[in-house]
Amino acid sequence: MSSIPTDQWYVAAYGREIGQELFSRTICGESILFWRTGAGEVTAMSDRCVHRRFPLSEAPSRLVDDQVVCGYHGFTYGADGRCVAVPGQTRVPRTARLKSYPTVERDSFVWVWIGDPAKADPAAVPRAPWLASPDYTTVSGMEPLKARFELLVDNLLDLSHETYLHGGYIGTPEVAATPTTTEVDDEAGIVYVSRHMDDAECPPFYAKSTGLTGRIMRWQDIEYSPPCLYKLHSRIAPVGVLPRPDGSDPDAFHVEVVYAITPETEHSTHDFWAVARDFALDDQGVSDFLAEQNRTVVLQDVAALDVLERVIASEPPGYQELSINIDTGGLAARRMLAKLVEPSAAPARTA
Repeated sequence: MSSIPTDQWYVAAYGREIGQELFSRTICGESILFWRTGAGEVTAMSDRCVHRRFPLSEAPSRLVDDQVVCGYHGFTYGADGRCVAVPGQTRVPRTARLKSYPTVERDSFVWVWIGDPAKADPAAVPRAPWLASPDYTTVSGMEPLKARFELLVDNLLDLSHETYLHGGYIGTPEVAATPTTTEVDDEAGIVYVSRHMDDAECPPFYAKSTGLTGRIMRWQDIEYSPPCLYKLHSRIAPVGVLPRPDGSDPDAFHVEVVYAITPETEHSTHDFWAVARDFALDDQGVSDFLAEQNRTVVLQDVAALDVLERVIASEPPGYQELSINIDTGGLAARRMLAKLVEPSAAPARTA
């Protein structure tokens, strides 16, 4: 049985990736063709011609007036996936129709529904509003991962690895040394993991972007909405500087780190990442620095998880891994994901 939950929303692309050109990406083992209509709407359909399976994203296939023309035999499809013309005859077979996919464009992401289209509820798409807010400046990217998506979930739910894998970037001794708290909201379908460091070394990622020096308060508050969306609310401030009683926090720096964890196949993943900040909004130097630093951190994770995938694929059956206190959040996420692949699983609710 597949470990990938279906009847779920997944991030397929950034909105900027999809224009009025044919664009293909494999999501949960399904090769999907994306493009924008003349009205700017994103459409998604199977990237295989119904006639002889030729990929519609491959030249000489082309987009003509909101219709896709197959470059092999000329079968032509409308934006709804229905075939509107075939070569050599006027009658179009009733079954000549591509599988179409519901899509939602929100918070800079294009989401696609994998599963029964009748169950697709746009209101269930989890939100990351900072990515499209004028009050934040965002840098973002995507890296391919040659590993199953569950390994990236494990990685992101246990940030103690920052101390060892990301030293010199975001890792400091305090991350691994500070205990976490974990809460699970089964009704909302969210795992919360928090680590509050009240007197910590300031890593280069934050020192060079905020200008803070010396010791800092560093709070990490995670929200994971299985299967796809991960949010890390990062608060950085001088030691002893707390939010005000009314909840405002003008003396701290806030960084929202967002990951969309989208399976490509059972053993490969699209690792979408974004870093939104509420300071130095117009400073291109800060943007360039954070983009370079975070991509480096992501690539360090990618290298480690690619190795781990190969190890798992070659290990004998029955191997038992060891879990400790820092794994509580990751284990909770595993349980939620397991429920989502059960036949009766319902789609995760919005955060």
